[in-house]
Amino acid sequence: MNYARVYGAQTSFLTPYIVSVETDLSRGLHAFTIVGLPDKAVEESRDRVASAIKHAGFESPKSRNQKIVISLAPADMRKEGPMLDLPIALSYLLAADDIRFDPEPYLFVGELSLDGQLRGVRGILPLVAEAKKKGKRAVFVPKENEREAALVPGIEIYGAQTLQEVVNFLNIKKPPRNSASGDGSPTKASGKKEVSPLTPAQQTELITDFGDSQFAFEDIRGQANAKRAALIAAAGGHNLGLSGPPGTGKTMLARALASILPPLSFDEVLEVNSIHSIAGVLRGEIMTTAPMRSPHHTASYVSIVGGGTAVRPGEATLAHRGVLFMDEFPEFDRRVIEALRQPMEDRVISVARAKGSALFPARFTLVAAMNPCPCGNWGHPVIACTCSPSNLERYRRKMSGPIADRIDLWAVMGPIELGELGKRNTEFDETGLARKQVLAARAMQERRFGASGKTNSDLSPRELEEKVPLGIPVRLTLEKAGERLNLSPRAFHRVIKVARTIADLDGSESIEESHILEALQYRERKS
Repeated sequence: MNYARVYGAQTSFLTPYIVSVETDLSRGLHAFTIVGLPDKAVEESRDRVASAIKHAGFESPKSRNQKIVISLAPADMRKEGPMLDLPIALSYLLAADDIRFDPEPYLFVGELSLDGQLRGVRGILPLVAEAKKKGKRAVFVPKENEREAALVPGIEIYGAQTLQEVVNFLNIKKPPRNSASGDGSPTKASGKKEVSPLTPAQQTELITDFGDSQFAFEDIRGQANAKRAALIAAAGGHNLGLSGPPGTGKTMLARALASILPPLSFDEVLEVNSIHSIAGVLRGEIMTTAPMRSPHHTASYVSIVGGGTAVRPGEATLAHRGVLFMDEFPEFDRRVIEALRQPMEDRVISVARAKGSALFPARFTLVAAMNPCPCGNWGHPVIACTCSPSNLERYRRKMSGPIADRIDLWAVMGPIELGELGKRNTEFDETGLARKQVLAARAMQERRFGASGKTNSDLSPRELEEKVPLGIPVRLTLEKAGERLNLSPRAFHRVIKVARTIADLDGSESIEESHILEALQYRERKS
């Protein structure tokens, strides 16, 4: 045999693709060519693969007088990264007739070291899901990625530590020298480690519960109004703005809000972990709770929105189905702040680059925390503000009207008396109660919309009219208040959404006047 085809995979932006790895061998002076738009990392796989094959007990491709052509299809898609090392090695061994197996039911993903060890790669989870969709029976991955890959049900996962383990499992020919015995039982070879037979991984079990958090509602003294706003934001997925002097608990409240968000469903776990896996920030642990991202205010535009030379998701996408906490919000670059307009409205980020365009999901709850002025003491009852009028005006202009309009709830957190810090009611589980209220409110929204995970904040104006009718007295109250507060049509609709969430927290099937009035109370920005 001088031709073979084995299947690998890679991601392009957030989309997984099956890659057909074809090898053709012909007589002639030695040459090793990889075609199909490979990047530098893929081209360098020639040396990694040749060395790994030698250490697996086979003759190195470099010692043979062969012209080797590796074709990666589809040829018009850029191939990036080292995850195609394993299928390239197996495709060559199959074409050289060193091993024999049927490659059709399998998918192979992994980076090879020079001694044949398999190293973990990013983006395993969506690749396994794509393999299942394409009808593959099993996927071979590095041992490091086995637990992540085993999240996907209905497909066999084999976690291997070396190329030799994969070969010994698949090969139906006589095994290479210094390898396992033909019946699959491991044998000791001089100078070689014992090779263990591969077994399918057990499906990774998920424990879906609220995660442990260092911050709880009962740890925040006072601030009842702000905590109520955080509860509403968590229950309906609304954006929240927190304003107040330094040290009043804005950061603690943002983290406490993240701790009361409902655990992710199984489909949401796959979605969120796929994003984090592709971004390379999964760190081996499976996320079952809503993510919280808190970028520093010096973060660049690309790090928040996504993009770059090799397009990767940004913080807004990593916060998908969780919380994007932006402390010192006006200190972020103006371009970064304005870039949040699209995800706050459409729940996606469109990234267009010369290499192509991508649509990244960005369904997050924004928590924007800020001081009332650069020094933080404007409006303080005791400490005088030292900001000049020009600095104060410049600071406030960083928050543009369109961005402020997209924040559903505004809460002011005032100074706390030091004597209040030692008063904690240990008999009342405020966080536990908040979690129960959020779960009950989300359950009402799921029944109303007939879609899991959809919240009041996701409603379009047409859906709002169909799903959230208002009585005549309630609408008149809202219209009069809207005229007095000069609400834009967007703000008008967002008040209705917040009122619907408040009604859900009360267990009410209809929006009452009290719900509208409370929603209007949080609408107005007071600082």
